[in-house]
Amino acid sequence: MLFARKKPVGWREKLRIAIWPRRSWSRSTKYLAKRVLRITASPHAIAAGIAAGVFASFTPYLGFHFLLAFAVAYLIAGNIIAAATGTFFGNPITFPFIWASTLSTGNFILTGKFQTGTNFHQLKELARTDFWHMGWDDVWQFVINVWEPILMPMTVGAIPIGIVVSLIFYGVTRWFALAFQVSRRQKLDARALQEKESAAARSALSEMN
Repeated sequence: MLFARKKPVGWREKLRIAIWPRRSWSRSTKYLAKRVLRITASPHAIAAGIAAGVFASFTPYLGFHFLLAFAVAYLIAGNIIAAATGTFFGNPITFPFIWASTLSTGNFILTGKFQTGTNFHQLKELARTDFWHMGWDDVWQFVINVWEPILMPMTVGAIPIGIVVSLIFYGVTRWFALAFQVSRRQKLDARALQEKESAAARSALSEMN
């Protein structure tokens, strides 16, 4: 390939970039924010898309966050590109807090207790499973074993927390999107007026000559 790297990126570098991007998290966040605000859509569509992506990030179904975000965005008339961007709320820095909060909240809703130690102990035992020698029945049993102690409470806990946080992101994003679009419209109107005045001045000058 013409623009291929001379030295392929190793797994250590990929892991480092996933945890700490080349541009740093602050610069990457600013870049994504500018990309989102420049989307050609209504403030509601942009904000709803971001909210859908944020909500999907709270679910424990890694690998399906994009699909969940797109589905939620479709239901609430959100922008698909904004929804994909919103899923970046779930990242290696935020996931530990997301998982701990959804697991403890789900446990409280289901059992009335914020107990998580039992869940992690069961997950540790399941992690010792020999996946390479598992049949389909074993895989199904594994899914069932993971669902009750881990996935079910995290799913239940993700709903209230995800709704609250996504509503906050919706309000903030809608305000910024509206302010950005008003500012851009004013700049375009000012530029159009300046060009009109320049054209009028050139026309007057040509008539004088």
